[in-house]
Amino acid sequence: MALTLLDVAHWSTWAVCAVIKLPQLAAVLQAGSARGLSVGSLLLELAGFIVFLRYQIYYGYPLQTYLEYPIIIAQDAILLLCILHFYGKTKRALFFAVIFGGGWYMLTLRKWIIDLAMNLCTFINAASKLVQLWCLWQTRDSGEVSALTWSMSAYTCATRIFTTVVTTNDLAVLIRFITMLILNIWVTATILHYRKTKKTD
Repeated sequence: MALTLLDVAHWSTWAVCAVIKLPQLAAVLQAGSARGLSVGSLLLELAGFIVFLRYQIYYGYPLQTYLEYPIIIAQDAILLLCILHFYGKTKRALFFAVIFGGGWYMLTLRKWIIDLAMNLCTFINAASKLVQLWCLWQTRDSGEVSALTWSMSAYTCATRIFTTVVTTNDLAVLIRFITMLILNIWVTATILHYRKTKKTD
């Protein structure tokens, strides 16, 4: 059985997502600091990922189109714990877990709730990227922010644009991935810009 382009897109997305947050986690742990990382950005990203995963499950989309999301959510949760630890706010983790757990349940109480949440999901995820950009612009320092993690996110968005067109052709999902691709590239470029600026100083 030969691999199709769709299979390659799925498998490469899963492979990248299996390690997508590891460069960021390694940078934070090695530095013993979360400098340059925005808790707000990460919380918004987690919220968007949870909504997106719940939407995919609710509508019975093929598992291949969202298999990476539980893995990314777990990695984001670990990264959030590390960041909270380095900011001295570890006690807030339980509060966030309760909020996200309750949100997971409430999303599917009514069909209109999950549909509205999915439409807002693009704005939530875009806001997460814009908050990280704002943090970078304010500090003019990429700190411990991993350009590799952000570029891998851009790659997975690009592959998911292709897989969405081929499998579900869901317009809301397509708009989300296109928006995220653009913003992930922008964040990556900003990180590299400030890293280059710091080296030349």
